[in-house]
Amino acid sequence: MKVVLLAGGYGTRISEESQFKPKPMIELGGMPILWHIMKLYSYYGFNEFIICAGYKQHIIKEYFANYFLHTADVTYDYTGGKSEMTVHCSTAEPWKVTVVDTGLGVMTGGRIKRIQRYVGDEPFMMTYGDGVCDVNIGELVEFHRAHGKIATLTVVMLEQQKGVLDIGGDNAVKSFREKNLSDGAPINAGFMVLNPEIFDYLDGDGCVFEREPMERLAEQGELMSYLHRGYWQCMDTARERDIMEKQWASGQAPWKVWD
Repeated sequence: MKVVLLAGGYGTRISEESQFKPKPMIELGGMPILWHIMKLYSYYGFNEFIICAGYKQHIIKEYFANYFLHTADVTYDYTGGKSEMTVHCSTAEPWKVTVVDTGLGVMTGGRIKRIQRYVGDEPFMMTYGDGVCDVNIGELVEFHRAHGKIATLTVVMLEQQKGVLDIGGDNAVKSFREKNLSDGAPINAGFMVLNPEIFDYLDGDGCVFEREPMERLAEQGELMSYLHRGYWQCMDTARERDIMEKQWASGQAPWKVWD
């Protein structure tokens, strides 16, 4: 089963870095967050990726074009009057990566529609190139196969950001407590499994996947949720990036399920 990664947006909320590179190429522990996401899928045996690139897409292509060298020791020898390169101790992931320029300003549904020919007529997985998770991909896929619907999305509970107040009719505060998980709301965390029929719901570059297509799927009873109670984090801001960087540096990054 192929994995589609949405990696074409501008990342304006973390513009201090995204002005120089696509948001999915912002690094955690010296590796792009895109790499971290791919490592999760690879841990569960899914090694074929289709990357929907757009903004500064050449950087993603150049990264994978040189990936073999990124993970190796290299000797450059000019002593004989010519350039010779020897690669030592090379390691590489067992990945097949297709990077597709899906254009600038194209919405999420439009990007997915543009890679239809690379997916073919088979189910596939899809997620966003800026969020990490410790979801069990194998169990997610089995859940999708069991219910037989067109689409499955992973859901996490987003905690409230403030303390919880119980306010009476007279505007008096009756009680106060800190937030907890039960106060949150379910949100779309990505990490989806989609049947090929999904392409029939996508129309044009302006199609926002999370709006009309998903609304139609829900109305028709073709959209299922897989509740994940573990870790999930989207890297929207520099603050979130810094938190994730500290988690990685501590050796306790929750999304690192691989050795």
